Amino acid sequence: MDAQSRGRADGIDPADQWVLNPDTGDYELRLNQSGEDSRGSADTSAPRGSRRRGAGPEDGGGGRGAAAGEGSRRGREVPRQGGRRSASGPRGQERSGSGSGPAENGAGRRKRKAPKARRKKALLWTGGVTAFLLVGTSVGGYLLYQHFNGNLNSVDIGDRGNKDVATANAPLNILVIGTDKRTGKGNEGYGDKGSVGHADTNILFHVSEDRTNATALSIPRDLVTDIPECKSKQPDGSEKTIQGTENVRFNTSLGQNDRDPGCTMDTVKALTGLKVDHFMMVDFNAVKQLSTAVGGVKVCLAHPVKDPDSHLDLPAGESKIQGEDALAFVRTRHSFGNQSDLDRIKVQQQFIGSMIRQMKSEDTLTSPTKLFKLADAATKALTVDSAINSVPKLTSLAKELKKIDTKNISFVTVPVIDNPAEPKPITVVVDPNKAPQLFSMMQDDTSLTEVAAQKKAAKSKQDALLKGTKAAAADVRVDVYNGGGIAGAAQQTVTWLQNEEGVLKSTNKANAPAKLAKTTLEYAPNQADQARALAAMMGLPGSALKKGTTDAEGLQAMKLTLGADFKGAGTPITGPAKIDIPKASADKAECAK
Repeated sequence: MDAQSRGRADGIDPADQWVLNPDTGDYELRLNQSGEDSRGSADTSAPRGSRRRGAGPEDGGGGRGAAAGEGSRRGREVPRQGGRRSASGPRGQERSGSGSGPAENGAGRRKRKAPKARRKKALLWTGGVTAFLLVGTSVGGYLLYQHFNGNLNSVDIGDRGNKDVATANAPLNILVIGTDKRTGKGNEGYGDKGSVGHADTNILFHVSEDRTNATALSIPRDLVTDIPECKSKQPDGSEKTIQGTENVRFNTSLGQNDRDPGCTMDTVKALTGLKVDHFMMVDFNAVKQLSTAVGGVKVCLAHPVKDPDSHLDLPAGESKIQGEDALAFVRTRHSFGNQSDLDRIKVQQQFIGSMIRQMKSEDTLTSPTKLFKLADAATKALTVDSAINSVPKLTSLAKELKKIDTKNISFVTVPVIDNPAEPKPITVVVDPNKAPQLFSMMQDDTSLTEVAAQKKAAKSKQDALLKGTKAAAADVRVDVYNGGGIAGAAQQTVTWLQNEEGVLKSTNKANAPAKLAKTTLEYAPNQADQARALAAMMGLPGSALKKGTTDAEGLQAMKLTLGADFKGAGTPITGPAKIDIPKASADKAECAK
């Protein structure tokens, strides 16, 4: 389909279907069945002779950037966000009327107001115009025209991710990357104008299998981690293998040494144990364009701020910001908390939560003008993987995401500690205790909010593990086999059981006959108390326990076979039901301190 015909249905340009309703003063969508006025049939839509909608905000990408002073990193530039434009997009010109006039139809009768049912239907359709936006969420819905396809830019990430938009009956993980690339009008003066575009703001958006809740996990740009070897598509179509590096900042997983977003996806998987299904990348202009498209985003400050670096100048209390002010708000790092990047992440989370609330508000959902602008701005702002590089695919994704209640979207940050290798720490490393617990919870699809279905499932697991008496650690006998992917896992587990848990009667039986996806514990009926004790120690789910039919004799041991879900000795197979870490809700407004 060529650019001229892309986005057209029955020969009608989508932009031509938005017309001014003189009764409300808003632009509304003319559905195909209501566009019959030129043929003399009854017309209940707005007049056709009204001014067409103008184009959306200026071209360019979007995202949140870093502080100045990082231009020394080398590497190719990441793709420019919002690179392609549709030839059939709105042009903002006047259209001459055809068919009925502004007040009367072709038969000379005064035009009747649309019945409530039809207005409700129009709102239902227009309520789905918004694309998946800055933080990986959307008010979602049905109608995203092919007209917006030309706004999208995509990157081929090879065989990574999910080739389908979403897999049914499975969680969904979407990585949102905000680069520090300074492309776009007015952005050259923001610090390092020569940046190739690094992974500066990173949010892993984990959507639960049942779509009742989501966890937005922020990954600090200054987190020191290992970047695995990865393959990156080059501009000439070739594939380059890039050697992995150890103990480097997370943000160099993009841009540095020709790494593309697929390399960042690989790094997230290595860090969290979660496979990333899709990525969405934005640069500075996204914040400016999207905040403007929704008519401004409400923020709250505990104290007035006047930051000469970010140019943020706001009073204490609530303000509504958009454009340059919105970008300044998410960029500032010297105005809140201890002026660290971790405190800036908190401010960004508050901003994103407020934007989500604004997107889902009646003020946005019932305004065709705002919906059109938002869809146009969002598609211009996004660079995505090839599996979701069209409006219909983004719409399918939005349908999955719109099911989530705002109150069940939690914002958290990877638990970290100051880097012990630095005399005056300026970077961080993962908290060795809390981070594995949080990653385990996300791997097990455990909600961080009080979702009834999740609570019931968690309670069921706990009942299976804890019901009944438990044997003393000294009385537990177990043979440990390695059926997973971690070399030496059986010996590692035996050492941990003996030294940390007091299970001295544990034995390393080396490799299992075959690989297993899930860890299992086989036990005899008269070993149930031992099984419950070991399950509690290792955090085994009830489904891992396999009860035999005959009692054990003498000194017979249970059989523990570690599967691919084994994460390391001392790390629960099933994540905890709760974790004590700071978190914020997309449903609640907070004042930045």
